[in-house]
Amino acid sequence: MFVIVAGGGRTGAQLAYLLVAEGYKVRLVESRRERLEQLHKELPTEVIYEGDPTNPEVLEQAGIRQAHALAACMKDDEDNLALCFMARKLFGVPRTIARINNPRNEWLFNEKFHVDVALNQSNVLASLIREEMSLGDMMTLLKLRRGRYSLVEEKVEKGAKAIGVPIKDLGLPEECVIAAIIRNGHVMLPRGSTAFQEWDEVLAITTPDGARLLAQLLAAETHPQRDEEKR
Repeated sequence: MFVIVAGGGRTGAQLAYLLVAEGYKVRLVESRRERLEQLHKELPTEVIYEGDPTNPEVLEQAGIRQAHALAACMKDDEDNLALCFMARKLFGVPRTIARINNPRNEWLFNEKFHVDVALNQSNVLASLIREEMSLGDMMTLLKLRRGRYSLVEEKVEKGAKAIGVPIKDLGLPEECVIAAIIRNGHVMLPRGSTAFQEWDEVLAITTPDGARLLAQLLAAETHPQRDEEKR
């Protein structure tokens, strides 16, 4: 897959770095001299294209007509909207992803501007914090594409409500499926009659709501404490 990354700030540079590491063909377009100097220290030279990302001629020279996706990572929302619009209407790029800098502008990032995916960094951070606070020690291993589902891992703590209760009687929603249990180093494929034991490691495919309920069932009835609260 060939991805054009428009904007070489921290977000664009990190995205390009990760995509290159995963074997993608990447072209990062940036015009600021000070950023270009830094980018050449972080990325292969062939990845970097010097020019204004909002200039259609620069984008064409960078190879956008062959690109499968464009990631608009500019610092101004107006530029990111214009980039997505140009990418689709002028160059037929199949997939556009845009960074939202100001949460108040989120309503603009829609199909009218040909934005397929809009990432509001403020909302993403707030959502992650809220999820971590509600899920306790549950770890998200994988976000599944094209859906709200995730593969999560949780350990059954001492005193958890779910201990000794068959899975079919836990009241889990249909969107929360127990995929495997690791017990004493061995992997088990659970059935409805399987009951959790203390310190089982549980793998589940679930939505955020299912994950929160599962975390409540598998965790001890305590909450994290600050050091001063423990004394």
